[in-house]
Amino acid sequence: MNERSKSRSAARLAAVQALYQIEMEATPLAVLLHEFHTHRLGATIEDVTYAQAEESFFDDVVSGVHKRRDEIDGLIAARLSKDWSLDRLDKPMRQILRAGTYELLARKDVPTGSVISEYVDVAHAFYDKREAGFVNGLLDAVAKDVRE
Repeated sequence: MNERSKSRSAARLAAVQALYQIEMEATPLAVLLHEFHTHRLGATIEDVTYAQAEESFFDDVVSGVHKRRDEIDGLIAARLSKDWSLDRLDKPMRQILRAGTYELLARKDVPTGSVISEYVDVAHAFYDKREAGFVNGLLDAVAKDVRE
């Protein structure tokens, strides 16, 4: 994996964490971005050094999800079974799906397979194989809706 790929992978994971923080604490977007730039991206926290993330990519994903959340949530909800609502998904899962859906919608420069694979990898940071498979299937379905 080259440095750009590593920094984008780190940006995706950080974006999911940032989106989770927004949902849990209602942190204003500008404050959150500043906090991540200053204290988290590439930082060492509790003896763990985080990979340096591509800040502009991180900013785009977090800001894009924040701005287009209703549209993104509609696309995700349309692909859930009738017995499930977006609110029934736990908060980290919602953020993974939101970030992945945003990239599929707005980042045409990133191949569909790369977006899905990257967010499956992010899901592995939080969940077991079953949930990662759910991310794969749902983002694949969304991709069929928003990409040619």
